[in-house]
Amino acid sequence: MSSPNFRTLDLNLLRVFDQVMAERNLTRAARNLSMTQPAVSNALARLRDFLDDRLVVRSGYGVEPTPRALALWPAVSEALRQLEASIAPGSFAAAEASNTFVLAMADATAAELMPGLVEIIEREAPGISVRVLPLTTRDPRRLLDEGQIDLAVGYFPAVLADLTAQAQAGVAAVFDHQRLYDGRYVCVMRDAHPLAAAELTLDAFCAAHHLLVSFSGRPFGFIDEALASLNRKRRIVLTVNQFFTAGRVVSGSDLLTVLPHHFVRVTGMASELTWRELPFPVPAVHVDALWHRRVGTRGDHRWLRGAVSDAAARAFAAQGDMPAAGAAAESAP
Repeated sequence: MSSPNFRTLDLNLLRVFDQVMAERNLTRAARNLSMTQPAVSNALARLRDFLDDRLVVRSGYGVEPTPRALALWPAVSEALRQLEASIAPGSFAAAEASNTFVLAMADATAAELMPGLVEIIEREAPGISVRVLPLTTRDPRRLLDEGQIDLAVGYFPAVLADLTAQAQAGVAAVFDHQRLYDGRYVCVMRDAHPLAAAELTLDAFCAAHHLLVSFSGRPFGFIDEALASLNRKRRIVLTVNQFFTAGRVVSGSDLLTVLPHHFVRVTGMASELTWRELPFPVPAVHVDALWHRRVGTRGDHRWLRGAVSDAAARAFAAQGDMPAAGAAAESAP
């Protein structure tokens, strides 16, 4: 099969491809491009013929990309953004923008950040939309590299260690990060739990039955790592992937769980829960925003990062402390 002749390619097709990949939906892509959906479909069909690949296939209410499309999109997206930045540097106007951003974070993080972010959007950028996906890994670099998300917010210790090592070795990293907040975890139980009447001891903690919050489903988390360093372990009865689920289950059982300190206040179950300090040391938890460098200089992405940072600062300043990291579940993927 002969290679495509780039000189015959209509570059407008790449703009359509970029939006379809970003939205995974032809109707939303058409809206962003101020085109009709048939026109978007026609452009996509022309690009399919040129590349001899289906590019996307229908899936539910949208489309899913083929492996060729996933491999092609990062280069196309970066080229378009660089061209845009060169032709119209600093041209992003939040008040006139109609971007859709995709963020990945835990439910506890979203509960804290989204109210403030929505307030910022409604005030500064009423045409912008945000989609929040559940964070299912401590290493979201593949999702960022493939363009499935614009920004990940969470606890990524291994990623940051790797980026630091790359910088020390003189390797140009392709990801950047920004610290949003620090904090601590606490042991949470129902208000009338037998252990709620006194200070929690290490023996009592290890003897109890536990619920683990794990985004990946792995039944071993950083709490278990800390216990293992003391030659201790606990009995995990249930593993779930959401903090809200953990709070609801614990409020009606004798299970213990470990949650971000700040999250207890936003569960809607604060009157049913109580917390105790963990009876052993655990590593500090840092929550960062992580993004791909190909979008780092874009005006729209700079605005997004600033808005997320402002929302975090407002949420925790209003509470009067720097709470535990709501973006991190206990277990590593």
